[in-house]
Amino acid sequence: MLFDRSSSAEAVSLRAEVLEKTRAYFDAAYGHRAFVPGEDATPVSGRVFDERDMMSLVDSSLDFWLTTGRFAERFEREFARWYGIRECVLVNSGSSANLVALAALTSPEHEERRLEPGDEVITAAAGFPTTVNPIVQLGAIPVFIDSELTTFNADLSQLENALSPKTKAVMLAHTLGNPYDAERVRTFCREHGLWMIEDTCDAVGATWNGVQVGTFADASTVSFYPAHHMTMGEGGAVMMRSPKLRKIVESFRDWGRDCWCQPGKDNTCGKRFDWQLGDLPHGYDHKYTYSHIGYNLKLTDMQAAIGVTQLEKLDGFIERRRHNAELLTQLLSHVPWLVLPQELPGGKSSWFGYAIRVAEDAPIARNALTQALNDRKIGTRLVFAGNLVRQPAYREIEHRIVGSLANADTIMNDVFWVGAYPGLDDDQIAYIARSIEEIGAASSATGRALPVS
Repeated sequence: MLFDRSSSAEAVSLRAEVLEKTRAYFDAAYGHRAFVPGEDATPVSGRVFDERDMMSLVDSSLDFWLTTGRFAERFEREFARWYGIRECVLVNSGSSANLVALAALTSPEHEERRLEPGDEVITAAAGFPTTVNPIVQLGAIPVFIDSELTTFNADLSQLENALSPKTKAVMLAHTLGNPYDAERVRTFCREHGLWMIEDTCDAVGATWNGVQVGTFADASTVSFYPAHHMTMGEGGAVMMRSPKLRKIVESFRDWGRDCWCQPGKDNTCGKRFDWQLGDLPHGYDHKYTYSHIGYNLKLTDMQAAIGVTQLEKLDGFIERRRHNAELLTQLLSHVPWLVLPQELPGGKSSWFGYAIRVAEDAPIARNALTQALNDRKIGTRLVFAGNLVRQPAYREIEHRIVGSLANADTIMNDVFWVGAYPGLDDDQIAYIARSIEEIGAASSATGRALPVS
């Protein structure tokens, strides 16, 4: 038999006791200790959390409401306000956010603007697969353009060359939190009647001319994976201004149903048994009426509960990322064989990661450098898939290439990134920079990477 959460005095008292014990557990289990270079890991990313995050998670678990609930509703409202946009729909990952955002464009409700199989979507060749995968999965054709070697973002000068009568949308990510000129992309899309989707999974808090990226597009996407600017473990969101588009996004997220009732509600529209849709009989239960070929991509309320308290720390997380990136630039700017990342005029990065290009005349190749850093327990990553068209999964997909993608190949061969996330302190940032310089110097002198001292 099911019951609502008890509000009895005993239950309230026991809940308070459990939460206080949770606070004590956090203090005992996750106390701070000093960083030891060469012994402790210096990862590229990771979850940063405190006792309030753990208490919020436990608080939600005591409700035993195992799907989307009160914390999810609160987070959607508060995150939309922080983000500077009207609508937020939570999903179970950033990848799902990309899928749902693009799938929403296939709705028959868009009429002549509807994205259909065979239509083209302009995107970047250098990036993360799940920016591109929904294009392929929905039967559209990705049109790959090259990227810049300063920001590693799409080369926007190629947009006009990529345009064709089949083009319906532009879907680009802000690479590693470093924003591209979103105003320029928006203008291009409006001039040609195209949809615009901003993948801001790596760029929460990044701004273009002082405005949060993701607010320029018809829809934008966010990830809450532990590597990202704040975390729910898994989780993501689709952001948009249009209530109509929100309803469509929710439909694709929630099995494709036409009903927009929240879990636990059953007649939000006031006419649950009074609709006549499609070829269904009049009055067919609206909760079981489907207007799209959808998915089930909801997240749990326990994840959202973590997001509620993580959001309170988000501004501080972003400022710490900026501090770490500035410190890396300061410490590495004198190394002649490194090409450091740059922000465009008007752009302010939120530094998901700190990307570095190893110059052609460097004393050590990119792969040897990252392997030597790994020996020192310093985490590195490549700029995701490099040139996607060279990946095994994309050999046989239908696609179109604009230009040579030479820069995407350079990104694939010569670029890597190190952490700037708020779990790294100044000592760890200094260790990263010192290690890069020492490894290069040792390689130049002896042809071998210097061991950890």
